[in-house]
Amino acid sequence: MKLQNYEATREELVTAFRSKLAQRPELRQQEIKLSWSNWGFGIEPLEDSARRLHKNGVKWIELHGNRYGHDLGYRAADVLATLGRYDIQVAGICGMFGRDNDLSSNSGICRQHAVDYIRRQLDLCQAVGGSYLLVVPGAVGRPQAYDGSEFERSVATLQLVADEFAQAGVRAAIEPIRSAEVSLVHTIADAAGYLAAVGHDAIKHINGDVYHMQSEEVNVAEALLDAGDRLINLHLADSNRCALGKGSLDVDAILMALYVLDYTTGPRFATPEPLGPGGDPYPAMFGKPDPALLDQLVADTVSYWRERERQLKGA
Repeated sequence: MKLQNYEATREELVTAFRSKLAQRPELRQQEIKLSWSNWGFGIEPLEDSARRLHKNGVKWIELHGNRYGHDLGYRAADVLATLGRYDIQVAGICGMFGRDNDLSSNSGICRQHAVDYIRRQLDLCQAVGGSYLLVVPGAVGRPQAYDGSEFERSVATLQLVADEFAQAGVRAAIEPIRSAEVSLVHTIADAAGYLAAVGHDAIKHINGDVYHMQSEEVNVAEALLDAGDRLINLHLADSNRCALGKGSLDVDAILMALYVLDYTTGPRFATPEPLGPGGDPYPAMFGKPDPALLDQLVADTVSYWRERERQLKGA
């Protein structure tokens, strides 16, 4: 029987993965750096989050970009002291972009808020040793466009702080998000076009998210390969935006694509962000957490990811 199109594409991926392992057998002893995006833990203290991640063998964290004002959010010394007790390092900062700090807004006040917000997150990221700041070109939770000039406004606004990314030694990671949640930049190809328009060496990377990619990409694994070296972080959640292994996501295909990309090298991360179903997940960052549910969420996700990684490499 002739293979379905997605099956034929997957066979090509399997061949490329096996060829990569044959060329670089040392990959069998390596692992992809697994981080965790903590803003989905709500108002839980960082100490509790770090303890949970340490218990499950997670050595990296993507911090909630919660410096919403000069008096708000994480203090670098406190973060480093807390994470140091649990042998955890900062992978990067998850920038949170809504209507009030929208790079593409038709309000100059909101765009200035976006610039100021980015500067505060860059200060935090540099101070805690993070390698990237996630940037969303438009407000999450606003899928309707203001007008036809959003792309140009977003690009021009981000260009204002491009040199400051370079000065801080922090890479901007543009995240494509599904069209049900944002009005622009929905695919890896869209993100590549946005990066080209910004045209700055400090702003040339991509943060993928497999949940959004399932809605917007023809094939998730192929899109990851298209991102290539620009991909420096990948948010993970199953098809239902829950723990890995609790839906129908082809986790093996994602892992194989990452290994083909030599994703074990350098500061490149796979970062679970299982937020649950729904159109606008941002309210989760202000919610009261259920520690038992979060414990299970992390344990299930990490164990399933590592199990599939071992199975694929025959370890």
